[in-house]
Amino acid sequence: MAPTLAERAIRWFDGAARDLPWRRTGTTAWGVLVSEVMLQQTPVVRVQPVYEEWLRRWPGPADLAGEPAAAAIRAWGRLGYPRRALRLHACAGALTDRYGGVVPRDVTDLLSLPGVGAYTARAVAAFAYGAREPVVDTNVRRLVWRLHHGRADGGASTTTADLATVAGLLPQEPRRAARASAAFMELGALVCTARGPSCHDCPLRTDCAWLRAGRPPAPAPRRAQRYEGTDRHARGTLLALCRDAPGGVPAQVLVAAWHDPVQAGRALSGLAEDGLIVLIAPDRYGLPELPTAR
Repeated sequence: MAPTLAERAIRWFDGAARDLPWRRTGTTAWGVLVSEVMLQQTPVVRVQPVYEEWLRRWPGPADLAGEPAAAAIRAWGRLGYPRRALRLHACAGALTDRYGGVVPRDVTDLLSLPGVGAYTARAVAAFAYGAREPVVDTNVRRLVWRLHHGRADGGASTTTADLATVAGLLPQEPRRAARASAAFMELGALVCTARGPSCHDCPLRTDCAWLRAGRPPAPAPRRAQRYEGTDRHARGTLLALCRDAPGGVPAQVLVAAWHDPVQAGRALSGLAEDGLIVLIAPDRYGLPELPTAR
């Protein structure tokens, strides 16, 4: 019997997988959860040093929960989308209070945690506990759409049909299925890439509808959103000032640090609304240094 798509992907993965810290033997479910949150919209090369330092400092949820949110924000550094640091901090508190500091196995329980969505819950269940769950990110979605639908792109979001398709590819044995999920993800990241895919290196090429169709291009992508000068850029600049000043920063200094006072005021208000900064004295902002009440 010819090996299935999953088995061929696993064989490739066994020899080609990157040595990433969250894949190593001994990685805890907390380590897997942290990696999945950090990797959202952020390249591996930027995540790895922050992840390793984070796990050295906070090897378990209770270690992080015992510190103020400011510690998580500072440790997050410039990974981007710093609300993820707050969500991980809140998640650590929930894990400590409700689950005795143990990351649960069940997807429903994982979904109850702050900041854990459907993708992250399935990824933790699969990669931390060897559950048979379809783990579908952008890379897997693209791979499957090329294989089965002959289209270059799988669209902007995961659908129920995508989950069903991937679930149908997984081996029945749960840990083997989890291995296949990791293999599909790695294939999409390294071989079946959005631009310049290496089809001759793909172990699934003989079954690829997109390759048989002559690799028809995807519709022209929307222009990538610029960062320079955006509200995100303004927020990052103001947050960096607060992160580097334990005693806080006067509001007028924060506003003056950005070229557009209106945009600076908007950024300041947004950071405060998100809980990334707090008013620590009249007209003075800083990170949330006090322990979170639970």
